[in-house]
Amino acid sequence: MSQHEQDKELQLIAQQTQNWVERVIMKYNICPFARREVERGSIRYAVIDESKMHMVLEALITECKLLDENPEVETTLFIIPRGFEGFYPYLDLVDLANDLLIDQGYEGVYQLASMHPDYCFDGEPMDEPSNYTNRSPHPVLHIIREASMEQALADYDEPETIPERNIEFSQRKGSEFFAKLLSECMKK
Repeated sequence: MSQHEQDKELQLIAQQTQNWVERVIMKYNICPFARREVERGSIRYAVIDESKMHMVLEALITECKLLDENPEVETTLFIIPRGFEGFYPYLDLVDLANDLLIDQGYEGVYQLASMHPDYCFDGEPMDEPSNYTNRSPHPVLHIIREASMEQALADYDEPETIPERNIEFSQRKGSEFFAKLLSECMKK
């Protein structure tokens, strides 16, 4: 694959993820804080062209440093399209990434939210509709500024109801509805 083809592929992966944020997460208010950042253009979509654990973790710390230096970027969707297609290897990555943030002094600065095409909440069947609230087109580590999250939660009435509302909404809409939405996000 030529460099040009590879760049186009990475751009497409970023676009598919952005489609998902706008057409699913924002449109259906899965995350009530997404709309503001989409409208401000403050979300960074970083596609990591690595598949080895240590290289992905190194890129994660590089991304945190980029956020340190660019306060106008509110959040990064750190997209990992290769090497973590399986949900369990991805969960291993999440655990190591969280440990690394602590080791690198980022505890209390950034937190990670996890999204994956096969996301499954612990103890839930794979076909449970609520899993779709965390199902994304590609494996993603969402790097969130903790101070911003604390402020957003403080400004939001009853933030503890967000997961309950999402579960209720996903149950009402069903898995087929969300599977179709995800599929549509993969189109150009």
